[in-house]
Amino acid sequence: MSRWPQKKLFEIAQVMMGQSPPGETYNARGEGLPFFQGKAEFGDVYPTPGKWCSEPLKIAEPGDILLSVRAPVGPTNIVHVKSCIGRGLAAIRANQGLILPSLLLYFFKAYEQSIAQLGVGSTFNAIGKDDIGNLEIPVPPLSHQEQIVGILNESDHLRRLRAETDRRTAELIPALFHEMFGDPKSNPLAWPIREFGELGSNEDGKRVPVRESDRELRKGSYPYYGASGIIDWIDEYLFDGTALLVAEDGANLLARSTPIAFLATGKFWVNNHAHVITDNGEADLIYLCEFLNQIELKDFVTGSAQPKLNQANLNCIGVPTPPLALQRLFAARIAEIRTMEDEQASSRQHLNDLFQSLLHRAFQGEL
Repeated sequence: MSRWPQKKLFEIAQVMMGQSPPGETYNARGEGLPFFQGKAEFGDVYPTPGKWCSEPLKIAEPGDILLSVRAPVGPTNIVHVKSCIGRGLAAIRANQGLILPSLLLYFFKAYEQSIAQLGVGSTFNAIGKDDIGNLEIPVPPLSHQEQIVGILNESDHLRRLRAETDRRTAELIPALFHEMFGDPKSNPLAWPIREFGELGSNEDGKRVPVRESDRELRKGSYPYYGASGIIDWIDEYLFDGTALLVAEDGANLLARSTPIAFLATGKFWVNNHAHVITDNGEADLIYLCEFLNQIELKDFVTGSAQPKLNQANLNCIGVPTPPLALQRLFAARIAEIRTMEDEQASSRQHLNDLFQSLLHRAFQGEL
């Protein structure tokens, strides 16, 4: 229990529920006010508009907190320009002299999971104005609010700096590949082209059907991989060693929102949604992995509803093939980057844990 007095949100802030305007008033030409409909437009701090509205019904002002009130319930952003809001959002405006907007935003971040639970039980998760307005918030004196916000701002700033550094680290590997080998599509250094099937051994034939009665027994025994790490327990192969896993099907083969190839080591199950490639001495698996993650696959993928990269098409992809020694030098540098990423992940977790702890303490009256 906090040592600060508890007040309902209605007492310290204004709550305005969004309302979707008529569809004919939407546009993508930038005419009217930016139109935000829900969490889909949220960023780290501010939302990004994809539509505008010429006849808004509900308007949020700069500095208002946007709260997602429908599937999902709880996430927040800050609106930075005058905007139209749809029914998936509520705009919350702190009453000047009662609570700082930043502290109110931190309250929603601290209790996001609890707020989300308010929407459980309906046809789809949603909360109403009364649910929001009746939230009870510890409200310290304004002078103390400023101290709390200062501490939380500093912790959040460190957390964001860590995340930005991590994003830049993730860009090192593609940059290093281009620096050492050039663009894999244009092959400016004129490396010899060999077919992928010559450069590694495909182990797909070792996958075998698994009886229904055996599937449950295998869960949790070893890591399990498929096109996206999804367990479906159809055909599988218990591998022991190091292998390059390549997505065999799924929308990501074309969308490329995440890597389609990665290395796995040790004992792991592989289902029939990932190709298993092992080292045959003709190329370094790390080089092949990064090559696949940089090229377009549209000429090798079949199907549209369910894109598929079959073994024959994978094998015939032309791969620029630098000297094996140079590939291994690349792999050694990648290992250094991966070590750095692991260290950064530990630091990121520490900063996130610290921030969450400070959030909790702030509203328990311990800061």
